[in-house]
Amino acid sequence: QVQLVESGGGLVQPGGSLRLSCTASGRSTSSELMAWFRQGLGKEREFVGAINWSVGRPYYSDSVKGRFTISRDNAKNTVYLQMNNLSPDDTAVYYCAATRSFSLFASSYTYWGQGTQVTVSS
Repeated sequence: QVQLVESGGGLVQPGGSLRLSCTASGRSTSSELMAWFRQGLGKEREFVGAINWSVGRPYYSDSVKGRFTISRDNAKNTVYLQMNNLSPDDTAVYYCAATRSFSLFASSYTYWGQGTQVTVSS
């Protein structure tokens, strides 16, 4: 059974940075693709970006491209989301998720973390 645990959320001022971490236990081929989603208050869950453990090439949504960076440390079973130049529009609960192969859709992901709140406000 794959378990995902996120950390690193918090309150940051506009223009600031945060780094989220997601540590996976029980990794298998069913969790080869790791992704970040976010869900703002009253909004649908939105794809942020993804990376796979083997190749490591990240993919980003247009809304975060150039500001967010996804990386992974295979030895630590941890995926990171480095978020720079944050704006209030980035305020959301951020979730780590895992599935077998790439998808933009939350419904395709089997495993989810508990979520971590990111609030961007002055």
